[in-house]
Amino acid sequence: MKKVFILAIMVLLMSSTSIVSAQASGDYVEIKREAFQKEINGKQVDLYTLTNKTGMVAKITNYGGKIVQLLVPDKNGKLSDVVLGYESLDQTINGQASMGCTIGRYANRISKGQFSLDGKDYQLTVNNGANHLHGGTKGSRFVVFDANQIDAKTLQLTYYFKDGEEGYPGNCLLKTVYSLTDNNELVITYDAVTDKSTIVNFTNHAFFNLAGSGSGTILNHQLTLNADNFTPVDGTLITTGEIRPVKGTPMDFTKSTTIGTRINDSYEQLKYGPGYDHNYVLNKTGNELSFAARVYEPKSGRVMEIYTTEPGIQFYAGNFLEGKVPRDIGKGGKAYNFREGFCLETQHFPDSPNKDNFPSTVLSPGQWFSSTTVHKFTVKK
Repeated sequence: MKKVFILAIMVLLMSSTSIVSAQASGDYVEIKREAFQKEINGKQVDLYTLTNKTGMVAKITNYGGKIVQLLVPDKNGKLSDVVLGYESLDQTINGQASMGCTIGRYANRISKGQFSLDGKDYQLTVNNGANHLHGGTKGSRFVVFDANQIDAKTLQLTYYFKDGEEGYPGNCLLKTVYSLTDNNELVITYDAVTDKSTIVNFTNHAFFNLAGSGSGTILNHQLTLNADNFTPVDGTLITTGEIRPVKGTPMDFTKSTTIGTRINDSYEQLKYGPGYDHNYVLNKTGNELSFAARVYEPKSGRVMEIYTTEPGIQFYAGNFLEGKVPRDIGKGGKAYNFREGFCLETQHFPDSPNKDNFPSTVLSPGQWFSSTTVHKFTVKK
């Protein structure tokens, strides 16, 4: 009996040790659901948690369709939060508007907020200097989506853009689905339909730091982009219409290159950013799901690969993160400073409605817009 008792104590101690060890292996702030439960304009906001069999976790709020937290293991199996964000809904509302969100009806910029469609001129909200950015002042970044958590790995969010909302024509229904796979993939799909010809361009605007949210600069991350060309911009960050080869310029990431290596080069396009804030033309022939980008963070060993059906990807190096209160104070009270997060936004090209040589963003009645982007996480030891 004494031996059995001693054995039981040993098992209990071993179990306790493993529990403590498992808890200690996490390097992140616990985000509480109740901090996001609030009513806005008569609609209930909440926080939804997705998990897979390997322990990866995604927490998403239906306010703006924002990814609040993404827990991913490093080369030692230690979980860290690899997206920038906030601990509560109030902080989220007062924070960076685009951080982690689903962007629509049109991601990125439209020159002067103007375009013509079917012989009619349209004027959108101007909210970024002289231009329209990310759907306007009340785009999907600021709305409450209808949410349906289908299962432990899948969340569906829907929003109904009204005809004339932010100046866009047509009633347009958007369905966004987030899902985790057991291969440590975060899959985002977009499906949209309209009752009148309109323009659409949807993306997710997560700010990543593969070393962990609030852990410092992303300039040591190594980036590969499957793009031989990019679309240059003018001084207001509007695409000029040119498609320019990256070869021989600091914009070339066709081979794995540390982000900080050339970011301060005296190249006109980098001065406009300031730094990288450009759309890259992906090497592809159609809308097939194909490799777009790879990012490697040497210290953690984390690797993120992106696959998409979209023709372009916007690489943004966190040039407007400034550590300001309260806008840039994130999880754990850490400041998000200059270039401490990066974005890789899969998309159609900026200002496409005004550039005939860019892929069309027109959605006609009876058509469905469909798009898929996969973020696959692995480690390199």
